[in-house]
Amino acid sequence: MESLEISAKLRVYSIVEYTNDKKILIEKAKNASLSAYAPYSKFHVGAAVLLANGTIITGSNQENAAYPSGLCAERTALFYANAQYPDVPVKAIAIAASTKGSFTKDVCSPCGSCRQVLVEVENRYNQPVEIIMYGEKHIYEVDSIRSLLPLSFGKENLEDNVNHE
Repeated sequence: MESLEISAKLRVYSIVEYTNDKKILIEKAKNASLSAYAPYSKFHVGAAVLLANGTIITGSNQENAAYPSGLCAERTALFYANAQYPDVPVKAIAIAASTKGSFTKDVCSPCGSCRQVLVEVENRYNQPVEIIMYGEKHIYEVDSIRSLLPLSFGKENLEDNVNHE
């Protein structure tokens, strides 16, 4: 038997030590959470996507009584960015959440489905997307979604690697 260990390296910041351009992205994510439609969970999430051309696209979670029909903030923002700017790579995404009128103390990290979409975005543009996860106590930052989803599924898994002779 062989054993493998997978670890992730995250940078942890307080808001006062964060750069101004990243603070702007966080503020856009926080503001986007205000437009969330979350009557069931009461968990309002906002995401702000920074494109390589400097454009910032925001999105918020949109719930539905038929729960699987809703959509997370990250995917809302990423799908809009990819639809409106199909040739412009995504550089970074910031995520923030609030509940009961206050932003969460701990960071809000992308769910598994959003992580998979972020892998596809990285593959599409052949470059990493910086992930910024905001919480009132601290901010987590990773250079690529692969830090949060190391055994990801991609197009290479769909290719036939079997030799048919």
